[in-house]
Amino acid sequence: DVQLQASGGGSVQPGGSLRLSCAASGVSLDAYAIGWFRQAPGKEREGVICTGYSGRSTYEEESVKGRFTISRDNANNMFYLQMDNLKIEDTAVYYCAVDFVYVDGLCAKALFTHWGQGTLVTVSS
Repeated sequence: DVQLQASGGGSVQPGGSLRLSCAASGVSLDAYAIGWFRQAPGKEREGVICTGYSGRSTYEEESVKGRFTISRDNANNMFYLQMDNLKIEDTAVYYCAVDFVYVDGLCAKALFTHWGQGTLVTVSS
């Protein structure tokens, strides 16, 4: 069974930083595409940043470009979302996800099979 455990959410002021972590088990992460998604209250879950197993192709949602970075530690089956210069509109539940297949340039929830449970990020002053 593939299991993902997201952590690292919390409350932060605008301009602050957080790093989310996703621990994967039941999968060799180096062969999988990874992604972070978020769902704000009353909104659909949207792709934030996704990348294939090689890291050569990465999708970034327009509003997070230059502020969010995805990275992975294949040896420890972990991946991360570094979020800098957080804005109030980044407030959401963040989910990590993996899939064996990655479609270049896309970061759609329908393309990812395995999901973590979500971690809440609140940005407020």
